[in-house]
Amino acid sequence: MTLPADVGGVEWVLEAFGCDAARLRDARALGALVDELVATLALRPVAPAQWHQFPGPAGITGLVLLAESHLAVHTFPEHASLCLNLFCCVPRAEWDWANGLARHVGATDVRVRRLERAYAGRPATVGA
Repeated sequence: MTLPADVGGVEWVLEAFGCDAARLRDARALGALVDELVATLALRPVAPAQWHQFPGPAGITGLVLLAESHLAVHTFPEHASLCLNLFCCVPRAEWDWANGLARHVGATDVRVRRLERAYAGRPATVGA
């Protein structure tokens, strides 16, 4: 993957819909998603993932602090949706978000915004 010289990294902002509510409440299912992202994209966690289970039939928030920046996940089982943000301050290969989220949480509709982050004062570009 080649990025323009003024792009320092990439941030992915995702929304996934039509997810399996039970898997959105399951820290193990979300942990498997995070583990696959870390392994496949060669991310470098600087500490173990932190997870917070909200009370009742609500969702989970997870955060992984990376040497490259961060990975955050928040689930909304009551809406069958998941939000995910991955920021890498150095280039990374693309991941097959639609198939990966379908496999891990049953997502049927995945919307990806890819932002190229410029560090040299130029505006970042957004790709859908």
